[in-house]
Amino acid sequence: MARILAVDDEIGIRELLSEILYDEGHTVELAENAAQAREYRLHQRPDLVLLDIWMPDIDGVTLLKEWSAQGLLNMPVIMMSGHATVDTAVEATRIGAIDFLEKPITLQKLLKAVTAGLARPVIPPAMRQRTERPLYPPPTEAQPAPTLPPEHAEAPQAASGAHPAHANHIPFDQPLREARDEFERQYFEYHLQQENHSMTRVSERTGLERTHLYRKLKQLGIDTSRKKTSAG
Repeated sequence: MARILAVDDEIGIRELLSEILYDEGHTVELAENAAQAREYRLHQRPDLVLLDIWMPDIDGVTLLKEWSAQGLLNMPVIMMSGHATVDTAVEATRIGAIDFLEKPITLQKLLKAVTAGLARPVIPPAMRQRTERPLYPPPTEAQPAPTLPPEHAEAPQAASGAHPAHANHIPFDQPLREARDEFERQYFEYHLQQENHSMTRVSERTGLERTHLYRKLKQLGIDTSRKKTSAG
């Protein structure tokens, strides 16, 4: 399972990529423009990026150049476009893109390109350390393991009847898809309860667009209505 960032200004393309890659077992993060993709990359390193070339704010090739100049292009990037020229595709490849997909993107070509991209050699640790340092360095004989601050400490056990802040035990002797669905069901039920079933806040907390969130909850059979509690 890989973490893939899909960047495209068309909501239909984003949803299509998300559904296809999710069905393949991947975690998909979505960005509707270069600004969102830039912000995401400053805090996270995806295993692969699907990057649209023509976007209203900043085009994909320009963003690719930025990442390269900043030392952030240490993950495979596949460019996408419905009307890019050969010169544009060649330029993107020269900068560091590993492949180019022409829209409309077929299922077979998408999965083939993603599989090939994820199979590429991992970036050497020395290069990755330039932009991404671990929160806590490994302990040495002269330096004991650091004590986690309160915000990183393990949360106390929830009171009886309260919704836990972690998933309940999920049996491993079942197909991956069923185990994943059970985890996601508990995950979304937890956030629905925490946000009092506000779909706007749940969307913000989980990072899913509302349309995709509604589809996901319906797929998991989760009731999105606010449950009334009886008095006394």
